Amino acid sequence: MRAEALAELHAACFTTPRPWNEAEFRDLMRGPGTFLLNENRGFLLGRVIAGEAELLTLAVDPKGRRNGTGRALVERFAQEAEALGAESAFLEVSAENDAARALYAATGWKESGRRKGYYRSPDGERIDALVLTLPLARATS
Repeated sequence: MRAEALAELHAACFTTPRPWNEAEFRDLMRGPGTFLLNENRGFLLGRVIAGEAELLTLAVDPKGRRNGTGRALVERFAQEAEALGAESAFLEVSAENDAARALYAATGWKESGRRKGYYRSPDGERIDALVLTLPLARATS
């Protein structure tokens, strides 16, 4: 997927945190250790640096949700991150994003911290981010 398409889908999925624009996607994808996974009507952007993976963002077209796309992307993320040498992974998710939190819990992620007021909603409200972590199989083998 091109940066323009990623930004368009991201905008259809997010208001909080704010959607990323085309330039931001382009810059992120040029960064070291960054990888993009596509699945049906969704994508996941991740990166691996110094043995640690970060799930940067996950977006699934609102019209194509509840069909396993998000779960498939999260599971592929763990496989790809491990293949790239990561021993653990982390992400940040809005404390108010119940659907994403349920997906991450179902795929083995555990809350390890909270960032108070990390996100700002369009109306200016401050929303906490939950930090979730996932040990990867490589770390336990």
